[in-house]
Formats: sequence, C-alpha cells, structure tokens
Amino acid sequence: MIYSDNINAELAEFRKLMADVDKTLNEDAAKRSSYYRTRNGRLLEYDVYDTVCRCAEGTIFDKTIQLVSGQRFPDIVVARYFGIEVKTTQEDHWTSTGSSILESTRVKDVVYIYLTFGKLGGKIQFRSRPYWECMDEIVVTHYPRYRIDMTLKQGETIFDKMGVPYDELQVMDNPVRPVAQYYKKQLTEGETLWWADNDYDDSFSLPAKVRLWSALSPEEKNRLTVLGYCLFPEVLASKYNRYSLWLVTARGIVNNNVRDGFSAGGKSNFLVPVYGAIKAPAAFGRIQKYRHQIERTLNELNEKTLQACWNKQSISKDRLEQWSKLVVSHTKDVIAPEVCMMILKTIFGNNQ
Repeated sequence: MIYSDNINAELAEFRKLMADVDKTLNEDAAKRSSYYRTRNGRLLEYDVYDTVCRCAEGTIFDKTIQLVSGQRFPDIVVARYFGIEVKTTQEDHWTSTGSSILESTRVKDVVYIYLTFGKLGGKIQFRSRPYWECMDEIVVTHYPRYRIDMTLKQGETIFDKMGVPYDELQVMDNPVRPVAQYYKKQLTEGETLWWADNDYDDSFSLPAKVRLWSALSPEEKNRLTVLGYCLFPEVLASKYNRYSLWLVTARGIVNNNVRDGFSAGGKSNFLVPVYGAIKAPAAFGRIQKYRHQIERTLNELNEKTLQACWNKQSISKDRLEQWSKLVVSHTKDVIAPEVCMMILKTIFGNNQ
C-alpha cells in the first residue's frame, strides 16, 4: 500500500480535520438515524472513511487517506503519519473494549492516532479524541486490551494512573509487564492476576485447559501438594487462599477440597526431644510423608519463584531452614513456635 509523503501536515490541522469529521457525522446521524442503527463496527469504518475523505477535500490531507481496516491498527491512515481507529457500541453509553495493548499490527510510520467512536444506541452521536485520552483501564479477553471511555477527563487515563505515557508503553517489547505491575499493587488478599505474566515462574504461560483436581493422577496430586507446602507454608495453618489461586492461575486446576490434601485426618503424633509426645495438626504428618520430596523441591525451585511466594527479598543458601522459620511464623497461633521448630527438626533429621 502506498501512502502520501506529505510530511508537512501539521497536528493542529489534523485536529481541525477530526473536528469537522465529528460535526459532519453528527449532522448526518441526526438526519439518517435509521441508517446508522443498522451499521456494525466494520461497516462504520467505511462511513468514517468516506466522511474523512469528504472533509479533507481542499486541505493538505486531500487524497492522502487510506482505509487499512481488518488486521491493521489503526483503521484509517492520513498523510502517512496520522491515524484514525474506529470503534462503536450498540448501547447508549460511551464505553467499549478497545484494541490490544501490544499493538503488534500497528501501521509503520503512524505516530499520532485519533479514536472516532460511534454511539449507535439511544441518540446516535459521534466523538473523536486523541487515542490515549480515551483509555481508562485494562481489561482482558484473550489478551490485555484497553477499555475505552469517551467521557474521560484530563488526567484520568490508564496512562496517568500507571505513570507510564502511552508513547512509551506502545514501543515497549513487553507492555504487559508495567500493566501487570500496576494492577498487582492494587491486589488484596484473595486476589491474583490470572492473565498476567506472573512472578512464580519465568516460563509461566496460561494453561490451555482447566482441570478438576479429581482428574489428576496420584503422582500429579502428590507433586502439587508438595509444591503447596514449599511455596505456601501458611497451608500448615489451614490458610489455603493463595495456594488455591495459584493452582487455578498457574496450573489450570480447580480443587474444591483443598483442605483434604493437607489437614484431613485429625492429629498426628510425634515424639519430640525435650517435649515428649506431641499431637500436631495432620498437615505435619503429611510433611513427614513428603519430607524427602519437600527438601529436594525447595532446593530445585527457581529463586525468583521463592522470593515472590515467600515475600522475601533474598533466599538463604539453607532453604530448608528459611522455610522452617516461615512455617513457624505462620503456625504460631496453632502450635507453640519452639514446639513447631522441634517437630520440624525431628521430621527432617535435625538438618535445619
């Protein structure tokens, strides 16, 4: 496709062009509302394109306009460096789902983009604004996308909230990362980002399917239970929220009875030096069952994964000892800290 090389087009004149486009579309919509009610997103691109061409007659943009809709971004290119993305809704509001934040199909050389939005529900109206001024949040379909809000006030865009200008984000190799970091800061207990590149594993990718725990083999159940003990030591205090979320988001597994894998079965008996016979929660009995796997897994896990799951800046060379201290801190309301540590030393042969 050949674009005009008219590089003298000025931003102020492009803005005037877009104001004329809005005025023309709104005047036409007032006369032909029944026509516009039949238009979908793709058909409206042709309407906007025709209107831009008519409004550009006699201006520096005359005969420089190309419709490149389909798999390209933006839909319309003006004088090579300017673009227009067309969005619509059949509802009576000014919000919609926008384009992918990745912008991998962005037309080369386009540096300034306007969004033309057609509200085809209620009173039909059109508005055009600079693209980045209309993005209030990130939402997720199959990939993170912008959410459009044509009523946003200055300073309310997602880029203002993140502190990352649109011009910087759209040229990043991995724009998902700063977006994920922004939303992670807002997470509360019991929440996670299922769609984002997470901190658990450098090779993380969303599972293609979701499985029930009951569909797993005994070997896979054992492996995931061991990972639960290693990554989320709070399970020993019957706190399963983070582990349950991790199963779903990192492994695509739904377990409706997480407790059964850790604390079902009553108390476990231990003969502990100094303290004698001790009854501990059943989860400690399972630690004894998996002790060799736990120790091996702790030493094999990615350091970044442990930092994220344990909420620690650094990981000790003696990972078993560091993990044991975490267990003690999490279970202090269930079992006395000194007793807990002695039980762990008994289980792991005093290696800590």
